[in-house]
Order: sequence, then C-alpha cells, then structure tokens
Amino acid sequence: MRILFWGTPAYAVPCLDALVAAGHGLVGVVSQPDRRRGRGGRLQPSPVKRRAADLGLPVWTTQSLRQDTALQQQLAELAADVFVVVAFGQILPPEMLAQPRLGCWNGHGSLLPRWRGAAPIQRAVLAGDALTGVTIMAMEAGLDTGPVLLERGLPIGLCDTAATMAQCLSQLTAQLMVEAMALLAAGPVQPTPQPTAGVTMAAKLSKEELWLPWHEPALQLHRRVMAFYPRAVTRWQGQRLKVMATVPLLPERAEELGAMAGAPMMALAQTSWPSGQPGQVVAVAPGEGLVVFTGEGHLLLQEAQLAGKTPCRGPRLYQVLKAEVGQRLG
Repeated sequence: MRILFWGTPAYAVPCLDALVAAGHGLVGVVSQPDRRRGRGGRLQPSPVKRRAADLGLPVWTTQSLRQDTALQQQLAELAADVFVVVAFGQILPPEMLAQPRLGCWNGHGSLLPRWRGAAPIQRAVLAGDALTGVTIMAMEAGLDTGPVLLERGLPIGLCDTAATMAQCLSQLTAQLMVEAMALLAAGPVQPTPQPTAGVTMAAKLSKEELWLPWHEPALQLHRRVMAFYPRAVTRWQGQRLKVMATVPLLPERAEELGAMAGAPMMALAQTSWPSGQPGQVVAVAPGEGLVVFTGEGHLLLQEAQLAGKTPCRGPRLYQVLKAEVGQRLG
C-alpha cells in the first residue's frame, strides 16, 4: 500500500520504522516545522523528520495544515492509499481526511474513549489508572472520536513514569499499526464505534500543575511526579528543586513495593514514621532518601535536582541539600 505518514516526536519514530520494515511503500512524511531547541536555541528538525531523512523519504512541514491549501494539493497528488497518523500535533481538516481511499488511521496512546486529547499518557498516570494501552482508530472530524479497529492494553505500575510508559506504548503502537495495515490490505474492515459511556478528556499539561502541593496525599503527589517526569517541581530553602523519583510509604502498598523494589522498601512502607506539617522532612531513610510528611501519609523523596546542579539520589541527595529533619519543602 501507498502510505503517507504523519508524525512529529520520538514517540512516532518506531511506528515509521515498523511500516518501512513491513515493506509498505511510504510516499512521504508530514511533520511539524523545525523548532528552536536546546540552550543555543538553534532550529532543529523533529525526530520524525530526522528519521525520514535517514530513510530517504520526502518530508513536508507546515505551520497550519488547515490554511496551507498548496500543501493539501501536493499531498493529494501523491495518491496515497492510506494516511497513518501518530502524534502529528495538528488536526487534519475534513478535506484531508477524505483524500486516501482506505482512510486515515490514528495510533492513540490510550484505551478510548478514556483520555481523548493531547496528553493521554500523563493523564492516565496522574489519575492512577491501573491500565492504559493503544487504540488504532479511523479518524473523523471529532477529536479522537472515530471507530476502533484494534486495541491492546498495558498495565501501569506504581512507579512507572509517563516517560517509561511512552516508550512501551510507542512500541505497541508500531506493532498494532502494522497489524492494522495488514487488515486493510486484506479487504474491507468494520471498525467498532466507541462506547458513549466513559469518555474522559486528556487536557494539555499546564505549568501550574508541575508544582507539588504538599497538602495532597502522598499517593497523589507521587502520581504527579510520575506523570510529569522529569518536570515536577517544588522549593527547597528558597531554591527551585526538580523532584524526579519518589515512593509513597503506605502500609497498604507495602507488598506491591516489596515485589517491585525488594524487602527493604517494603519495610520502609511498614515503618511508623513521625508526623509533621505537609512538606516537612520528618526522617532520613539511610541509603534511600528523605521521608516527607504530606497531607496524608509519607512520601520518600529519592531523587531530585537543584537548579544548576546535577540530579542526586539517596545519600548524595541529602548531602547536597544539607537536609535536616524539620525543614520543609514548598
């Protein structure tokens, strides 16, 4: 089949590679324009654009596909059989959705209709979902509302970050999209309409959400750190502190922590730690980090990074912070 691939971040690269490896005839790639990245602020291509160049595929970029009628015409002349869209970053207008004879197919990082929208992986982790996954759906004018062709779940562990989940889901997207293309090539398909119940929206992340509110329960604070990794922040002695790894020291999760991280972590979760004010360091767990009291329960701060410093973990963390029991975060 003649496939036009649409994608931008590193998340989409495994799917592009998988389609090429499966022997499909890619007629080109559409990606977001080069952006200024890094400390030097130099223009750099997207990961998908770089990979397409390595593969020798033609690439088109546009600031606004909806307004770029010239590009719409160029893409129509490619006569692609199918569009494959993975984290492209723009909404395809109806006139583009109507171009390929076998339709437009999106690989979405959730089990629809839960978490339609821009940040499904982060929202699933933040909400404490036990399961997420990938949906291959037929695209239509609505936001992630199309019928489902394939769907496969993936569990979310207590200490899985959105970054680690994204790596797994990107590989699963690649696998399912190759399966989907095989189904399309074999004959007519009948995707299943999404349920009307259980719809949730995955709004874009805001800068305000990255700040840790220590009055929240330990488990919810931990989910923030995992969902926003590595960008969750607080303040320590007037300095900005990026929080990169935590563990909720909750007796009811002790067995889960033991299975994941061993008997010492299970023992920490079963320990009766002192109380204090939300955000207050109430103990040092030797070799592990700082025990912080929260709005409900205790949170082990394992890894963090002061502004201008390198990330520190365990004993090095409380040495760099010069932490003392009684000091407060936030």
